[in-house]
Parts: sequence; C-alpha cells; structure tokens
Amino acid sequence: MKDIAELLDEPETTIAIIGATNNTAKYGSVIYKDLKRKGYIIFPVNPASNTVDGDVAYASLNDLPQKPTIINFVVPPKVTLKILQDCLEMNLLNVWVQPGAEDPAVMAFLQENDFNYLASACIMVESRLKG
Repeated sequence: MKDIAELLDEPETTIAIIGATNNTAKYGSVIYKDLKRKGYIIFPVNPASNTVDGDVAYASLNDLPQKPTIINFVVPPKVTLKILQDCLEMNLLNVWVQPGAEDPAVMAFLQENDFNYLASACIMVESRLKG
C-alpha cells in the first residue's frame, strides 16, 4: 500500500471528509474548504447537512457516488471508531485521522485491522505544497 500522504500527490485521489460542516468555527469546515481550494475531489460526509460549502453532502459512506481513495476523519473519537467499522466492512482501508479524532481505542482498531492510516497529522499541513 502507498503511504497515505503520497496519495495526496496522485491526481485521481478522492477524499471523503467525515465531519465536513458549514460551521466555520469547526475544523470540518476549515479542512473541507482548504482541500477544495487546492483542487482535490472531495466528498463531504455529514448526516446532519444536505450541503457543505454549496456542495451536496452525503449522510454516510454508503451514499457516496464513488469509492474514495482516502477517508479523512474530523469527528470525535467515538464517531471515528463507529465509522471505521463501516470502512472495514466496505474495504475502505486508507484512512487519515486528524488530531483530536483519535484515542487509544481508535488506534488499536486501526492496528488490529491492518488499515493503511495516518493519525495525529493534519491533512492541510501535508497537502500544503499542492495549494
């Protein structure tokens, strides 16, 4: 498997952002807008919103129009852990866990289930050369 950060350099990479939001005070909004500005193909996932930054939002990973390359988590660890189970069932194993979206249970789940992951690193920082 390729390193998660290296996937950011591939033009066909798509990113589902779990926790994308219109609330500009939250990182789910900041990260969504940052990656969108950098030209990534992104899918906002938030069951509480129909749109994020004017784009169609999806209630769950099952609702996405295509299988994303990377699942980026910008939610509390309890939500991360629940959706990681969905990722495992859907064979979506490239995950990026933003700082604050992880805890010991999340890290153990990632390791026990052979996810290709990056945790405790911000996708905005890693993708800064693209923008």
